[in-house]
Amino acid sequence: MSEALLKARDLSIAFGGVKAVQGVSLTIKAGTLTALVGPNGAGKTTLFGLLSGFLTPTAGRIEFQQRDITGLPPFSIARLGLARTFQIVQPFGAQTVRENIAVGAHLRQADRREALREAEEVALRTNLQEQLDKPAADLTVCGRKRLELARALATRPRLLLLDEVLAGLNPSEIDEVIPVVRQIADSGVTVLMIEHVMRAVMGLAEHVWVLAQGRLIAEGTPRDVTSDPVVIEAYLGHGVAARLAATQRGNMQ
Repeated sequence: MSEALLKARDLSIAFGGVKAVQGVSLTIKAGTLTALVGPNGAGKTTLFGLLSGFLTPTAGRIEFQQRDITGLPPFSIARLGLARTFQIVQPFGAQTVRENIAVGAHLRQADRREALREAEEVALRTNLQEQLDKPAADLTVCGRKRLELARALATRPRLLLLDEVLAGLNPSEIDEVIPVVRQIADSGVTVLMIEHVMRAVMGLAEHVWVLAQGRLIAEGTPRDVTSDPVVIEAYLGHGVAARLAATQRGNMQ
């Protein structure tokens, strides 16, 4: 069995009177590609903020590689091997794609030339090799998404948190990025992705957690959770699951 790479236990955080994450527990096994899904405002990105050190939980504990990382700053967590991307990508627009990727490489590589060389290797893994000398500001939305992914990958993570890396892309662009994510996972990097593109979740993830109103409401295989009435209610609203079930019964009669 794979080792537990990350364990979150009873994580909670509130902003004012809003309980953004409430008692969330999950375990990420090494070598897996898993997904966190849920409706808008469910607390998914907030949970990523807690796991990566950008937010400090008001309750709960986070272990990474059997070490307590609760409350550690993001750079310390990144050095341990846990990296993340951000839903809103903000590259250094005046710098080239190569230089942007090298920013990530500098987490572990002090030598500038070596960091730039590593940037070229990461660019190959994310299909950015033809864009290396282009200013980041000139990239398409899809290019910027891949650059965000490349910059995180350049830190040499053991666990990579992907926050909606497919958001804002058209169907053909999604088809370009999905194999990149698969290849990263196949290379040995453990991946946990937040995603709304369900065909990507169905095709990539082996296990899925469903978050709604700050709480985990379901987990299992992609097929199991997408047919769960509780999950359908969370996504589509009150009474929808019952109406869908009634429709299916009617079609069978």
